[in-house]
Amino acid sequence: MSRPGHGGLMPVNGLGFPPQNVARVVVWEWLNEHSRWRPYTATVCHHIENVLKEDARGSVVLGQVDAQLVPYIIDLQSMHQFRQDTGTMRPVRRNFYDPSSAPGKGIVWEWENDGGAWTAYDMDICITIQNAYEKQHPWLDLSSLGFCYLIYFNSMSQMNRQTRRRRRLRRRLDLAYPLTVGSIPKSQSWPVGASSGQPCSCQQCLLVNSTRAASNAILASQRRKAPPAPPLPLPPPPPGGPPGALAVRPSATFAGAALWAAPVTGPAEPAPPPGAPPRSPSAPGGAPTPGQNNLNRPGPQRTTSVSARASIPPGVPALPVKNLNGTGPVHPALAGMTGILLCAAGLPVCLTRAPKPILHPPPVSKSDVKPVPGVPGVCRKTKKKHLKKSKNPEDVVRRYMQKVKNPPDEDCTICMERLVTASGYEGVLRHKGVRPELVGRLGRCGHMYHLLCLVAMYSNGNKDGSLQCPTCKAIYGEKTGTQPPGKMEFHLIPHSLPGFPDTQTIRIVYDIPTGIQGPEHPNPGKKFTARGFPRHCYLPNNEKGRKVLRLLITAWERRLIFTIGTSNTTGESDTVVWNEIHHKTEFGSNLTGHGYPDASYLDNVLAELTAQGVSEAAAKA
Repeated sequence: MSRPGHGGLMPVNGLGFPPQNVARVVVWEWLNEHSRWRPYTATVCHHIENVLKEDARGSVVLGQVDAQLVPYIIDLQSMHQFRQDTGTMRPVRRNFYDPSSAPGKGIVWEWENDGGAWTAYDMDICITIQNAYEKQHPWLDLSSLGFCYLIYFNSMSQMNRQTRRRRRLRRRLDLAYPLTVGSIPKSQSWPVGASSGQPCSCQQCLLVNSTRAASNAILASQRRKAPPAPPLPLPPPPPGGPPGALAVRPSATFAGAALWAAPVTGPAEPAPPPGAPPRSPSAPGGAPTPGQNNLNRPGPQRTTSVSARASIPPGVPALPVKNLNGTGPVHPALAGMTGILLCAAGLPVCLTRAPKPILHPPPVSKSDVKPVPGVPGVCRKTKKKHLKKSKNPEDVVRRYMQKVKNPPDEDCTICMERLVTASGYEGVLRHKGVRPELVGRLGRCGHMYHLLCLVAMYSNGNKDGSLQCPTCKAIYGEKTGTQPPGKMEFHLIPHSLPGFPDTQTIRIVYDIPTGIQGPEHPNPGKKFTARGFPRHCYLPNNEKGRKVLRLLITAWERRLIFTIGTSNTTGESDTVVWNEIHHKTEFGSNLTGHGYPDASYLDNVLAELTAQGVSEAAAKA
């Protein structure tokens, strides 16, 4: 039995830096909803380090190096990752590891998820796996790290100790993470404390000034009826800035104000007329500490900030974000970006909260609910029935394969052994008539595997008589899932989705009650939960929307829409979760990405259905 080896984490001092003159690998990580630190890729970490060297008080735009991270920005002062479209903020940290560890060598260990994509392990797990691999251990137990998985290096697979389910894993060579020696100079120390005074002319400060000018122009448009306020003596906005922009005035009351304030229905408070006496402080704390923001405050001040969320102090500009109906002067992304940059520059700002998503349409009377044209019926039910007992696994595999007499000298991507040698499952599985050296070719896609490897893969799956190629995901036979029994309703309502004006909406209602897991589920005989049901989903009532509905009905009848597993959002196990077919659950907004407008959604969900073996031809059958 192999136990985890040396993790390679370097000791750090109180500022978050390792001892001076010690070479170390830098890995930036973010905290997910399960309180696990997830590493950014090496490319992203190099980008963050480059920005950190230029301006330790700046912001890092992650979309500049990774197209999948376009909505995300890291604020180096508060050490938080900010998502521009939703306003979600997550802590980030800068970790240090030994240069001889996996990140220093550019080695990434990944596991294959249900969608066929590869997901990187957490960095401490990656280092532990690499240490065991270098020591040539045959297997590794991850229970000491809090995970019930066994790693088998001979078959390059991960097995769940409870469910006995196996997944492929791989070892990939990538860009090495950035290397640093010595501590960062005091002028670039981080996190940043007090501001040093007037903004300089560096690129970051120019960005702050230009963003400030844009936000002030918005405030000025709301104050047209009020006399102009005396500007703060700050450097003028960069050339090309909007004319007549008002400067943001710091307030003596900011010390007790939260960065994220309570929702504000009216515009920002107008400025006092010229010559008026200054406002007296209305909150405790006196004058603000320069450069201090709400996310970087000590505990007592943060408590005071939370208690002050009910109102925005006078003099602190409020940026009202876009309303739910699309009106309003500031989009949530612009408001969030402005808040981060002004906060990093030590200036006070209060943002109204991002709007809540519109999940449901206005009330609809029964007389307004109509059947969907061209789709028979309004309801589909699935009853509890065990998976069909098909023929033995060897017969199923042989049905879709052709024997290869002279296999090429290539890897079998299931066991990672050469096709010209015996299967890696020799000695693990024993099936009469299936010799470990036999190789077959799948009839439609032509990919080749050990016959014993495919038998092992089939035996570890649904055993429903279908087979899916692990390389190209082509499906042979009719794939079925493990969805618990429930009901699917669908009908037409007289309301339009954003992006589909003058088009009525197809509403789908899924309802699955709690129950007991069957033999096809992870923990047979154990109770499962069903949170959030009934779940409402929406499609436009056009030709493509009706096509998606027909295919979703087929997927529902094949038990492919839901499954029982672990929730990605709450971490709860033994609960009903979505199964790789995305639905739109927001009716009148797209604040979480689960709504409209989304020009590519219908095409994307058709592709997801095809990947599950649900085609239009199958829906008509």
